[in-house]
Amino acid sequence: MKLYSNRFAPSPRRVRMYAAEKGLSLDVVEVDLAAGEHQAPGYRVVNPLSEVPTLELGDGTRVTESLAICRWLEELHPVPPLFGRDADERREVNRWIDRLMFRLYVPTTHVFRHTHSFWATRLQQVPAWGEQQRTTVLAEYAALDALLAEREYVAGATFSMADIVAFTSIDFGKPSGLRLGEAHAHARRWYEAVKARPSAAA
Repeated sequence: MKLYSNRFAPSPRRVRMYAAEKGLSLDVVEVDLAAGEHQAPGYRVVNPLSEVPTLELGDGTRVTESLAICRWLEELHPVPPLFGRDADERREVNRWIDRLMFRLYVPTTHVFRHTHSFWATRLQQVPAWGEQQRTTVLAEYAALDALLAEREYVAGATFSMADIVAFTSIDFGKPSGLRLGEAHAHARRWYEAVKARPSAAA
């Protein structure tokens, strides 16, 4: 399987971490987003939305959207389970994935796009919106810290896809000055534990 990826973008990193946790081998093709390679006609054939990641199968089938890719791979490779072992665990993992995507990842993306110099010539920035979204991210950091005071991992006692989503979203905040702080001791404990996993370097 071939994964069109980018080493700085959080969405393909989710897939790389997931694959590493599963022990799956992917042929990674780097797409240089800063140089605009995702906008080139050749890549538009691969992904008409000009986005990464895209997973290309041996028969030419292409799967887009990071969570769809991981959920499909989970069907093929259920062990170790990263979306839960039963209906109740899957409910919790998927609930937290949805929350984190909308309340952490998406606002973090808005902070980056509307306050970072990288985007100054790429879109019409609205700095006030970016700063408002920074407040949303920090509130979610606090909520995550409170959650992790009571459990080892985001969705419960075991590492799951919810942890991958949270970890990659938090790391994505670094270029925008978003960091877990002294007030987030429980989240920082969890973060360091996830960072120590081999998959974090994928």
